[in-house]
Amino acid sequence: MKVETKLKFHVRSGDEVVVIAGSAKGRRGKVTRVLTARSAVILEGTDERSKETDDKRRLVRPVQHYLRKSQQNPQGGLLWLEGPVHVSNVMKVDEYEKRSAKRTAKTR
Repeated sequence: MKVETKLKFHVRSGDEVVVIAGSAKGRRGKVTRVLTARSAVILEGTDERSKETDDKRRLVRPVQHYLRKSQQNPQGGLLWLEGPVHVSNVMKVDEYEKRSAKRTAKTR
């Protein structure tokens, strides 16, 4: 008999977070979904540092999605969506700010 346990994460939907590790390190965003099965979160937000108008470069962690041919899209096409980021690679913004303030005070 398999018993399911509910996972508890340090971030919830709607929290402002900073990516602290991985390819999207340093980028900020708002949690839109928490994927408990994958232990990951989907972030919404554009990279403020980027002045690009390209959709791919403005996303926190871009993932390519292929569109099938349909009446709306007769040619098919490519769509850039937000990809998942593992929960261990994100930190709440207020905790991140406290940590960085503590580090700068320590070096002085």
